[in-house]
Amino acid sequence: MVGAPDARLKLSRDDFSLRINGKKALLPTQSYVSVFSSLKDPNWAPPEPAEKSKTTSIGSGGSQDNTPPPVPHMPLELQRAMEQHVQKSALAEGDRALPQAGLIFFEYRGKPKNIKSVELVYNGAAGQTTVALQP
Repeated sequence: MVGAPDARLKLSRDDFSLRINGKKALLPTQSYVSVFSSLKDPNWAPPEPAEKSKTTSIGSGGSQDNTPPPVPHMPLELQRAMEQHVQKSALAEGDRALPQAGLIFFEYRGKPKNIKSVELVYNGAAGQTTVALQP
C-alpha cells in the first residue's frame, strides 16, 4: 500500500479477497498459519528407508510385514525457521506507516491450469479497488 509522506493506514488481511475467472464468489484471505502444513524445503531430502528383513517360518509359508513405512518428518529446527520466515513475510496488520508490503494468502482448491483470470480486490479504509493479476 502506498500513500502520502507520513501517511498511516489501518491494514487488515480481511480487507483483501481474490476473484478467480470473474466469478462473483470471492476467496477470502487465510492466516499465514494456514500455510505451515504445506511448506516444503527443496534442499531437504527425507532419509532413505531402512531395508526390511524378511523372515520365514517353517510350516507357515513365510510371514510378511505389511506395515507401511514410517512417514519422514522434516527436522523441527528447519520447520520452525521456515514458519518464522513466512510469519515475517506476511502483511503486518494494524495501524501502519505507508508504504507497506507483505504477503497475503488464499486457499484455492481448483486446478491451477483452469485459472484464466485473477483479480485482487481491496475493500478497506483507503476505499475500494480491484487489481488484475497475471494468472
